[in-house]
Amino acid sequence: MIHIATVHWESDKWIDIQLEHINKNLNQPYRIYTFLSGQATLHNSKFYFASCAPVKEHAVKLNILADIIVHEASSDDDVLIFIDGDAFPIKPIGSYIENILQKYPLAAIQRIENVGDIQPHPSFCVTTVGFWKSIKGDWLEGYKWQNANQLWRTDVGGNLLKILNRNNINWHPILRTKGITEHPLMFGIYEGVIYHHGSGFRTPMSMYDRQKSLVSVLSNKPIAKILDKLLKRVSLKNRFRIHRILGINKKLQNQNSRISENIFQMFVQKKLF
Repeated sequence: MIHIATVHWESDKWIDIQLEHINKNLNQPYRIYTFLSGQATLHNSKFYFASCAPVKEHAVKLNILADIIVHEASSDDDVLIFIDGDAFPIKPIGSYIENILQKYPLAAIQRIENVGDIQPHPSFCVTTVGFWKSIKGDWLEGYKWQNANQLWRTDVGGNLLKILNRNNINWHPILRTKGITEHPLMFGIYEGVIYHHGSGFRTPMSMYDRQKSLVSVLSNKPIAKILDKLLKRVSLKNRFRIHRILGINKKLQNQNSRISENIFQMFVQKKLF
């Protein structure tokens, strides 16, 4: 049995798309467990297990679903998958999962493109029920790593990285191999089999976007080059603050929102994968 944990936050826009792609690309028996909120709560009957409890933290929801799955599973050999609500397989993944788990106890997306994030990311993670139990898996943030900007950072999956490192566990990072657009983080395909939209339930603004240069955003205007040189002398935190004051963040949000909606409509119209 394959047990799948996912979360749909406030919106139901990705539910049918995700379920359709899972059904199409997974020919083994599976059950889907989820946390739903907002409009998504109207779809609870589409899942094996659905909770509409007012839990806020994404990592806490994943940990609760994992506990439920561990209790429900009839075998430690059952497969356990964590996947974001705006992520899904785009090709049959039965043999892909089998091959990975023959070599590694756990595999997960690693978003190095997000300014050097190295932790296992729950947009897609596959392991077994027995292994998750044995390491007392935990998606909470807390454990920190140094990113590409030499800043210490933590996020969802931080504590899981700590557990894996502490126990010298060799896990498989699932890396981005292609993108639907030129954006290096969102709208990505991983190892040719998993699509992750990114920011499917929130404003499409990533760490990568927040550090983009003014030149790239303001179309190489001379003033942008001057400002870029000046801003490189201030801290990253102050640079983000200046970006907001100059309206750079809003411009990027609007650009990303248009791209995001266009891609979503292509999925609705079944023009992609």
